[in-house]
Amino acid sequence: METLGSTSVAGYAPPASTPTSFLPAISTMTSTYRDRFPHSNFTHKLSLPWRPNTYYKVASNMPTLGPYCTRSQRVCESTMPPFISNRTTLFTRYSPDDWYRSNLTNYQESNTSRHNSERLRVDTSRLIQDKYQQTRKTQADSTQNLGERVNDIGFWKSELTHELDEMIGETNALTNIKRRLERALMETEAPLQVARECLFHREKRMGIDLVHDEVETELFKEVDAILCCQERMKLHLDKAIAQLACNRAAHHELEKDLSDKQAALRIDDKCHHLRSTSDGVSYFRGVERVDATVSVPESWAKFTDDNILRSQSERAASAKLRDDIENLLVVTTNEMWNQFNKVNLAFTNRIAETADAKNKIQIHLSKTLQEIFQTEMTIESIKKAVKDKSAFLKVAQTRLDERTRRPNIELCRDVAQLRLVNEVHEVDDTIQTLQQRLREEEDILQSLAHTKATLEHDLVVKANSLYIDQEKCMSMRKSFPNTLRLVGFC
Repeated sequence: METLGSTSVAGYAPPASTPTSFLPAISTMTSTYRDRFPHSNFTHKLSLPWRPNTYYKVASNMPTLGPYCTRSQRVCESTMPPFISNRTTLFTRYSPDDWYRSNLTNYQESNTSRHNSERLRVDTSRLIQDKYQQTRKTQADSTQNLGERVNDIGFWKSELTHELDEMIGETNALTNIKRRLERALMETEAPLQVARECLFHREKRMGIDLVHDEVETELFKEVDAILCCQERMKLHLDKAIAQLACNRAAHHELEKDLSDKQAALRIDDKCHHLRSTSDGVSYFRGVERVDATVSVPESWAKFTDDNILRSQSERAASAKLRDDIENLLVVTTNEMWNQFNKVNLAFTNRIAETADAKNKIQIHLSKTLQEIFQTEMTIESIKKAVKDKSAFLKVAQTRLDERTRRPNIELCRDVAQLRLVNEVHEVDDTIQTLQQRLREEEDILQSLAHTKATLEHDLVVKANSLYIDQEKCMSMRKSFPNTLRLVGFC
């Protein structure tokens, strides 16, 4: 009685073949019938009767049958045709006993082969059943292990999801307070830029416009106050940026770990529900020999636990930093308002004086522009006249060129030839005169352009001073941020 799952081994030995020296081996192998012609012990002249050329060659010798029959049975050679059946009857290889023994041997071998085949078939059926049960048990164990693994992954996935939500909330809160700090810092840039631009542009004034007055003194004080507030804001902003980087690093590790968990959960869940009848199952030769694992269950669980602990630590540091930034915004809001109102009173008188000088320069500039326009029109008319004379010069020169092709004695220096030469000289002189006048007009135009540039430069100087005091300084200082904007709420 063999146990379930064990493989019964039976020895199958072929029966000892009965030695038959008088019969050839009987087999169905291809090697036994590979040759077309059977074995024969006769000489070549007495070869097999189914070869026609050999038969007719041997039959021509007309052998006698005297040695094989008695006198009463002797057959006349002249009356016996050389049929093939007579020859095969006389030269038979085997006896009837040999024939019966050969059949008996075939029967015995057939019985033995069938008996061995039946035994092997029964044992194979038992083996198939045993291996089927063993394979089903192994698959069931693998399915159970995969189910346990899916549960473990699901637990750590839920922990990662919870911590990731907490980290996202803390990062959003720190990002919001950081944005408020950035907005407050950005709002300080506008007053600082206004003060610096006032100082910068007033330094660009030329000549008598360079006046060191009370406006510059108050602007320097305003710049110092704003810079002091910005330094403290930038310090806390750098801390917030560094903390956000730590939060994002922890967030990234959590997301990466969660993504890996989701992928592993999807794969293991798919593997857990795979059955022999499922779609997509196939052969992957050699996959069991590939070991691509990088962790064990202990290191796998510790990796996720370390990520969660790191995230909790970063969240605590982020909450403390948010309180510090909130207090800083309240302190720096009121420090920039005291100096603001002291700067706006010194610009009014200077703006009136600069505007009067600018108006006078504009009157002279308009007259110069009108003269430039008239000169440009004259230049255009001269250019048109030169262009018109060029057409006449082309005609005269073309006529002279064509007359040079007259043959032999026809090349006569006649009146027409002399007139054409004079015409070329006259037109050329006219063009030269016009071009000389064109150069004079262009020189005058350059002089007017230089005068125009000088007036425009003076106008730019006055316009720049007026733009600094009126357009940039006064208009920009009207939009000084309010308290809510300085604390970053707007």
